[in-house]
Amino acid sequence: MHTITDLPHEVRVIENVFITMRDGVRLAARIWLPVDAEAHPVPAVLEYIPYRKRDSTRGRDALNHPYMAGHGYACVRVDMRGSGDSDGVLRDEYLADEHDDACEVIEWLAAQPWCDGSVGMMGISWGGFNSLQVAARRPPALKAIVSASATEDLYVDNMHYMGGCLLSDNLSEATVMFAFNSLPPDPAIVGERWREMWHERLEGSGLWIEKWLEHQHRDDYWKRASVNEDYSSVQCPVLAVGGWADGYTNAIFRLMEHLDVPRKGLIGPWGHKYPHLGVPGPEIGFLQEVVRWWDHWLKGIDTGVMDEPMVRAWMQESIEPNPSYAERPGRWVAEPSWPSPNIENRRYTFDRYALHPDDAGTLTVDERPLALRSPLSVGMFAGKWASYAATPDLPSDQREEDGGALVFETEALDTTTEILGRPELELEVSSDSPAAMLAARLSDVAPNGEATRVTYGLLNLTHRDSSEKPEPLEPGRRYRIRIELNGMAHVFPAGHRLRLSLSTSYFPLAWPSPTPAEVTVYTGGGLHLPVRPPRPEDAHLREFGEPEAAPELGITLLQPGEHHWRTTRDLATGVSTLDILDDQGSFRIDETGTVIRRRTQEWFSFGGNDPNSVRGETQTLRRYERDDWRTEVRTRTILTSTPEEFVINAELDAFELDDDHGDRRVHSESWQRRIPRDLV
Repeated sequence: MHTITDLPHEVRVIENVFITMRDGVRLAARIWLPVDAEAHPVPAVLEYIPYRKRDSTRGRDALNHPYMAGHGYACVRVDMRGSGDSDGVLRDEYLADEHDDACEVIEWLAAQPWCDGSVGMMGISWGGFNSLQVAARRPPALKAIVSASATEDLYVDNMHYMGGCLLSDNLSEATVMFAFNSLPPDPAIVGERWREMWHERLEGSGLWIEKWLEHQHRDDYWKRASVNEDYSSVQCPVLAVGGWADGYTNAIFRLMEHLDVPRKGLIGPWGHKYPHLGVPGPEIGFLQEVVRWWDHWLKGIDTGVMDEPMVRAWMQESIEPNPSYAERPGRWVAEPSWPSPNIENRRYTFDRYALHPDDAGTLTVDERPLALRSPLSVGMFAGKWASYAATPDLPSDQREEDGGALVFETEALDTTTEILGRPELELEVSSDSPAAMLAARLSDVAPNGEATRVTYGLLNLTHRDSSEKPEPLEPGRRYRIRIELNGMAHVFPAGHRLRLSLSTSYFPLAWPSPTPAEVTVYTGGGLHLPVRPPRPEDAHLREFGEPEAAPELGITLLQPGEHHWRTTRDLATGVSTLDILDDQGSFRIDETGTVIRRRTQEWFSFGGNDPNSVRGETQTLRRYERDDWRTEVRTRTILTSTPEEFVINAELDAFELDDDHGDRRVHSESWQRRIPRDLV
């Protein structure tokens, strides 16, 4: 990262401004803007998220917002209602209040003396989601957005469900918000009201995992803020950004296909990070790209950004399997439109243990029923649904998974094959149970036998026709199904093999079916690959600059962090466990004096092959202190299931800390909820 201190504009920072909503609620904002902005107004750029501008995102904000402000923008980081130093209670994701508030904030920004009336909105994850959602509300001053690591469909390709299967990241994300929603505002910003505001949150935010498990199908709960319900509602330009190691990249392909506004898609090798901070690398000069985007759409400067291809993607070269990479080798490729006329559909037909090229779709093979009942251990080396780059959370060598799967493999490739897009599998199956799932994995098998997972897809077979109205399977009946695999750009070298692996479990990435199920797969189905021949134009793409940012936030490390990702199997009890620790230690923010301690641990376990033994547990600790303000919050959530129900047990404890009088518990609450399973 190249630190930039000499920017075109000198920047001043306003630590906090309260923006009052129509109902009297005040939202807390931090602002960076050119020192002469009131004399020479500039466009505003809004980032609007629930992750505490005063401390939790202060490090990232220090890199991004002064940099953009130094290029002539008023950058505004707003804590959403019920978060950080803002009033109110945050009760769920993407509610109407959230979008109403955002539209009011945009109206307020456009009216400020330092703003020229034009506003952009940007964000990653939650901020990427609501940038799209607020754009669909069409506030007049919003002229363009940048949406990173986000989706336009809250049920599909989100961290709650995938292919109708419950994701373990549903528990992980609920845990993140359980911790955030229980934190106090900073007394230095809100004054003596901080305790009253804190207790309002502790008592009012609720248990979000309960809400998410009550909506197991793609119903109105998920549709209400899903932009894909009406793509035409978005009427401003969109820059959509993601990474192959993230969980949200499929949305970029859909946005490029279905939006009818100026739009660009950028996909790198990264996990759930902005591209200038991206892991795996290489990182790029993303902030320079964002400034080019804003200059074009907010200032009317012809930066050439719209003369470039619609989609730009990192074509990943073959590499040995590893749960973490510093960098993924590859090269940039581009497509002028999406779907691209340069992508060919190549079909492979699968026979018993083999994949045969079948471009014409006319190859006939002997139909054979192949019975499959995978052990629950298939999936223990799958990695996370979305890589957060905090621990080694990418998939390991797939040979450790393939022993419990049906495996179909090509002969060694005669020539190099490159794919870009979403592979798709179509096949016929039957089941001996009313509910079952299939996980499909595509791997790159090297001559030495190492198998690197390229992409995968999941399907809850009761959702084979619809996630809005799933239907149970009729045991013994044959069904023709499709499984879409996640989008990917990958090079299969000559001499390597393509491997398709199918399993009936993929835990802990996906929660298992209610009861053990044997699925019969009938040979003769097809794997469709989006093959992209190399194009000479790729060699002439404009190069990205080196990563740049404003100076890092000054912190003092007080206690080092610890990270691990461990799988164990107790041979005495038969219990297998994945143990994930993300302990960020403790540190002091030098400019505010705030000391922060953050620790999260997750355990996912099962015994034998009993799906009713599956268990997920998360624990968090968050401590914020400065002088005589010392608070700590601890949460614990346990998710288990029976064939009929999901069972949630959760605990929340909040403390004020005092060395002289001991820790004083100021709030304690526990929940036990039982939620009927509905074909999940």
